[in-house]
Amino acid sequence: MLTTSVLELFGISFGASALGGALGMASGIFIVPILTIVMGMDVHTAIGASLVSVIACSCGSASSFLKERLTNVRLAIVLETATTLGAASGVLLSGVVPVPVLYTIFAAVLLVSAWQMQMRRRVIATPPSEGSPRGWMRRLDSAYPDRTIGGDVAYQIDRLPMGLALMYGAGLLSALLGIGSGVLKIPAMDTALRLPIKVSSATSNFMIGVTAAASAGAYFMRGAIVSTIAGPVALGSVVGSLLGARLLVFISPGKLRLVFVAVLLVLAIQMILAALNIHGGLET
Repeated sequence: MLTTSVLELFGISFGASALGGALGMASGIFIVPILTIVMGMDVHTAIGASLVSVIACSCGSASSFLKERLTNVRLAIVLETATTLGAASGVLLSGVVPVPVLYTIFAAVLLVSAWQMQMRRRVIATPPSEGSPRGWMRRLDSAYPDRTIGGDVAYQIDRLPMGLALMYGAGLLSALLGIGSGVLKIPAMDTALRLPIKVSSATSNFMIGVTAAASAGAYFMRGAIVSTIAGPVALGSVVGSLLGARLLVFISPGKLRLVFVAVLLVLAIQMILAALNIHGGLET
């Protein structure tokens, strides 16, 4: 039974990390619903294991994204200051919010993110404007290689204050839900900062490990991180994230956005059912 459980946890985290790594969301967004709804695990234990998997997933695929020049490291460092502060705030609230409220918040976050991604303009990137008085933010502008056109695509950073505010909220919800915050970071960078979807995904993946580490320590001190569960989940996350990083390089931006929205909607429905306690049929 123990061997079966370990293999199940490894398989779940591998599949979740492969998909999450390709979308830049890490595996927490998928692992928490699976462990709680399908396997009937306590939500706080699932979140603890998810945070460990988020760290492992980020470390596993970050090098591939950096090698492909998809990650904007300077922007990630600026945004992570707000996200880490939000994660610290979320830790203070994590033991107070009831479980049904957590499910409801999770569902709302997923639906809003899906709507934002669907409404996003179809322009792949905004070329840098030579005459715009943007000051030091010019240093955050960059370019990334696009295999579909066989060259580099330049982009610039817009509305950074709005992006920082959204990153704070992403970090807060990350600590509450154990989702790695990529599910919020990507729509924020995609809509507020107007980054290309591949850059948003890669930069988000670079950041999520730091955000998760900011709150994982608190969950460990509370005993919410169970080694027999977090261990197999973390191992599967590392292997799966390596595969996901390779998938991102070859997936077209349009297909990536479509998969992202579809996954968010499915998970939102699952979380709504869990919040209403209508998922008993899944726990057989």
